[in-house]
Amino acid sequence: MDIQRRQLLRVLASATAISSASRFACAEDYPSRPITLIVGFAAGGPTDVYARVLADPLQNSLGVPVKVENVNGAAGSIAAGRVASAVPDGYTLSIGPGMSTHVINGAIYDLSYDVVTDFTPVALLSFLPQVILSKKAIPADDLKGLISWLRANPDTTMQATSGAGSPGHIAGILFQKETDTRFGFVPYRGLGPALQDLVAGRVDLMIDAGLGSMHFVQDGSIKAFAVMAKDRFEIAPEIPTVDEAGTPGLYTSLWQAIFAPKGTPRDVIAKLDGAIIRALADQAVRGRLAKLGHVIVPTEEQIPQVLAAYQKSEIARWWPIIKEAGIKPE
Repeated sequence: MDIQRRQLLRVLASATAISSASRFACAEDYPSRPITLIVGFAAGGPTDVYARVLADPLQNSLGVPVKVENVNGAAGSIAAGRVASAVPDGYTLSIGPGMSTHVINGAIYDLSYDVVTDFTPVALLSFLPQVILSKKAIPADDLKGLISWLRANPDTTMQATSGAGSPGHIAGILFQKETDTRFGFVPYRGLGPALQDLVAGRVDLMIDAGLGSMHFVQDGSIKAFAVMAKDRFEIAPEIPTVDEAGTPGLYTSLWQAIFAPKGTPRDVIAKLDGAIIRALADQAVRGRLAKLGHVIVPTEEQIPQVLAAYQKSEIARWWPIIKEAGIKPE
């Protein structure tokens, strides 16, 4: 038995050494074939457009094709699951709004993977601030006036959302907690139909990531009260921040990030991160993302360690709010 055990241990040790050698060789040769960016939302949507803006400069930097694949459904959780179960070799990556796929979904869905431990952070990319909106007929002209009106009329207004557990829904719950107001929520199949009903006056409120609603704000079809961030929205600088509007610290933004499967070699992650940093430094790329409303994080923060720490801080912030509200998937 001892001889057999020693033989087995030698075989296992040899196999481990071969596996490790292959892994390091893979990291040294990376990349040698096409890379796929998995998007958990529909083709043509904001996340899909964002991924395609980055795909070309990443392809130029890495020297291999970078393709975008849409795996729609369950608020991005199906796509994230696809990446979590992929071979950890750097050729299958998740790109998208980390607040949804790597924070909120972990609190409301019964997932087959862990949103933290089954991924390797690659890079934090940018933020997309949310904006507090209302239909034109709401009798308030600023955020303080809106809050006063909501307090005087509890449970009589409705906020449109793109679904239970969506970032706009979670932001609405935060808004209620911080302002001592009460209103209901109406889930829609996407932000487009929700915005249409806001413009038509069929719902009262909405918290949107900004870009899609700005045309209607600027032509006076709806009202914008504040940007839920420290800085004003570059594409609509006339809208005050929540700090300026009298509710300091009421921040919530969508954040874009790239994750790889757990176990992806560090050398591969470093090559990917370097390519991402170069892509986000390109002025043409920065200009295109700015037009989409995104605020690119400083270069020194576009690294795995910052993404890992930020994701954990977001989980610590949002999971108690989500669980207290008892939000369940539709």
